[in-house]
Amino acid sequence: MSAVPPGAGAAAMATGIVSVALHLAGIEWFSRIWLAIGVGIWAVLVGVFLMRLVGDRARWVAEADTPAALTAVAATTVLGTRVILLGWHAIAVLALCLAALVWAVLMPAVIGHWTGPTVGAHFLLCVATQGLVVLGATLAVALPASWLTPVAAATFVLGMIAYLVVLSRFSFSQFKTGAGDHWVCAGGLAISALAAGKLIVAMDAAGWNGWPHTVIRVAAAVILALDLAGYLALVICEVRWPRLGFDVRRWSTAFPMGMTAAATITVADAIGAPWLRSIGMTLIWPAVAVCVILLVASARHLVSAGSADTSAG
Repeated sequence: MSAVPPGAGAAAMATGIVSVALHLAGIEWFSRIWLAIGVGIWAVLVGVFLMRLVGDRARWVAEADTPAALTAVAATTVLGTRVILLGWHAIAVLALCLAALVWAVLMPAVIGHWTGPTVGAHFLLCVATQGLVVLGATLAVALPASWLTPVAAATFVLGMIAYLVVLSRFSFSQFKTGAGDHWVCAGGLAISALAAGKLIVAMDAAGWNGWPHTVIRVAAAVILALDLAGYLALVICEVRWPRLGFDVRRWSTAFPMGMTAAATITVADAIGAPWLRSIGMTLIWPAVAVCVILLVASARHLVSAGSADTSAG
């Protein structure tokens, strides 16, 4: 397990959000397969986390200071959101509490060891924060628990501030040289759009009909438009500067792809723009394809790394 870096949590994020997107598309059987894969990856990563906490405290502390550690928060919120769709509300509440606790522990450590210029992984400060919004707003409707709505709205603003701070220091040369996590630049926008869409539904359920409701509707549409533009720009960069070798950070490419699909469908339903839904439906399949490729590549990488460790021992 020494070959598993903290950023591997993006694999649980990607497979989890693909499951959400497939559910939104009405393909439930396929969605549940991806949910099982995501939960399996998450469970393995929790095991690695605990093993390092007990057996290699120095490495655990060093990794907790990096933005990649925040994938633990994002993965937990994404999977928590998915299980709500199965009616498992108690598990989702537990996921929200766990994610909020880990977020509160890791955020000060990551910010305290901030380095610049920022790279794609730094956008996880936004992604992890907006993940709490997505899960919180979804629970606000499902339980119901209207008190979660203003908390989620305030957290949404915090997430957008985090995105803008990271963006102001982002090196756009990453679009040419990044190893995969540069896509989180779009992933931050995608999960922010999804969070806004979830907030619209939560505000409707809570009876919020004033200016906050109008603002969040406009924000959802604008952020989604920026996300789709960023998605297109990143695809063009991939064609212009191909990066075909395996890197675990490629899971941070798959996540924004799946998140953009889920966000597009959610916002389309929330603001009443059915033409957007077809775009989201189409975007699901590139995300599925990339996840399948990465599952195979990751398995081969772990087998190869395990063989190397055995030989060295």
